[in-house]
Amino acid sequence: MANPSLARDVEAALSSLGARDGGLLVAVSAGVDSVVLAHALHGLGNPLGLELTIGHVNHGLRGADSDADQASVEALGAKLGVPVATRPGPPEPLREGRSSRDRPTLQEAARELRYAALLEMADAAGADWIATAHTSDDQAETVLLRMLRGTGPDGLGGIPERSPDGRILRPLLGVSREEVLAYAAREGIEWREDASNERDVYARNRLRRHWLPGLAADFNPRLLRSLADLAEALRRDAEWIEAQVASEAARRFEEGPGCLWIERKDWDSLPEALARRLARLALRRSGRGRDVSRAHLRRMLAFFRSGRPGTAIELPGGLELSRQGERFHLGPTRVFPGGGC
Repeated sequence: MANPSLARDVEAALSSLGARDGGLLVAVSAGVDSVVLAHALHGLGNPLGLELTIGHVNHGLRGADSDADQASVEALGAKLGVPVATRPGPPEPLREGRSSRDRPTLQEAARELRYAALLEMADAAGADWIATAHTSDDQAETVLLRMLRGTGPDGLGGIPERSPDGRILRPLLGVSREEVLAYAAREGIEWREDASNERDVYARNRLRRHWLPGLAADFNPRLLRSLADLAEALRRDAEWIEAQVASEAARRFEEGPGCLWIERKDWDSLPEALARRLARLALRRSGRGRDVSRAHLRRMLAFFRSGRPGTAIELPGGLELSRQGERFHLGPTRVFPGGGC
């Protein structure tokens, strides 16, 4: 049976995220999750005072099928009476001319371009927020994939309800794909299936099609719900921890042009978890958070605790962490000790 409260769940989620009395761009791919989200928002009767726009990014990866997806989204907008904005987003140019170390995967490049295009369309439409259709199933799959590949507590927090800048909102995170499909069936909603979802070349597809059904049958019928609940609990913990990290970073970090100065004293007295997060934040602020590993963090912490004046260690991406007087300096290796940024 369809979940008659799905639209109300979406309304409650958006309200809790502060989305009211403004413009909302709904990202629609033509798949069932995003089409249902657009229908649910339209069917609410606009109690939140939101002015809707549909946004679609055509990556062109499936030829005529990609163009058919765009045509389907445009037809949906015409049916609902909601304006539609579209943008091309071929991911290959983002991968060209980059080393294998720095080159994103095709999916990573498409995701980066998709969000950039959605932000561009939102700005053009005067939309304050962008709503994407990630469900609790997407959340569970993300958490399990990260767990299998190796991650820390932050990675197990999964997909957040909103982006750090507050513009990207995910009001379906508390709704399962089963509920989405039931809602679509009850409302007679049509959508397009992406044939690539049936190909086992992608790890997420293999997880969804083969591994998760077996795990749910053999261990826990509510596995997806359990993983989504785990993600939410860890995300709430991370929100509190990050506030402590930000406070400590404000006391210890001083940003210069192209570098970071870091206060030397008291590293021995910091809890290990806080010290690691500060080291990771330092690398992120230097533009190298993607390259970080546990080994790099261990080396940084050892240096923060015992590095002598005039010594340095090399880090990923051409970075160097050096001890200069009573401060540490994190910046490009071409910077000489005592020379500033």
